[in-house]
Amino acid sequence: MSESASPVTTQHNPTQNHLLRMLSTEVQQRLFPHLELVELPLGKILYESGDVLRYVYFPTNSIVSLLNVMNNGSSAEIAVVGRDGMIGVSVFMGGESTTSRALVQSAGYGYRLLAQRIKDEFNRHGELLNLMLRYLQALLTQIAQTAVCNRHHSIEQQLCRWLLLTLDRLPDNHVIMTQELIANMLGVRRGSVTESAGRLHEQGVIDYSRGHIIVTNRLKLEQLSCECYKVVKAESDRLLAFNKD
Repeated sequence: MSESASPVTTQHNPTQNHLLRMLSTEVQQRLFPHLELVELPLGKILYESGDVLRYVYFPTNSIVSLLNVMNNGSSAEIAVVGRDGMIGVSVFMGGESTTSRALVQSAGYGYRLLAQRIKDEFNRHGELLNLMLRYLQALLTQIAQTAVCNRHHSIEQQLCRWLLLTLDRLPDNHVIMTQELIANMLGVRRGSVTESAGRLHEQGVIDYSRGHIIVTNRLKLEQLSCECYKVVKAESDRLLAFNKD
């Protein structure tokens, strides 16, 4: 499926993405005319491992998962990116490709920009460079904490962390995601996710029906999660505090 580009409307605005919003008016004026609003449908693969990155993406009301894929086709999520970030950080790191797959986890919209245009702005060695380095540190924190979480914490704790990170990147408390897809994201058996989701439902934390998850008690969800969620959120908030005049 090809991406569909749309004109910027009052309903969609680049500043719905936190990184784009944090840029100064001067940098926005250089970049915003070249942004394309694109629909990001559920399951859309923005790039595969080894692909040359022609575009970077700034999600607004969508969420994209970064997945490591094994030779046998199994996969596990290493990071989740929404309106807080950008897809395609490899363009700043001396390479034109990446070892991960970028898969739309929650449908919506985002803005894409030619990789060369953002590299040109990055190479001005100004505010975009500083912002992207801070964002990269926050992203690496999430990747590292995910690895620790997957090794040391229960599937129920992992599910709670995943739901919280997802909620932080959505406008409401409603997640559209089948248990099979969640299992693929976490790299675990579907039955394990079903059992964990059932326990959360019994405790009044979530309602779940036909791929629709509604978080009914966020405070309880945070209490049931491991410390990994708080570590990732605190570091992201510290590095990417909204500071535009």
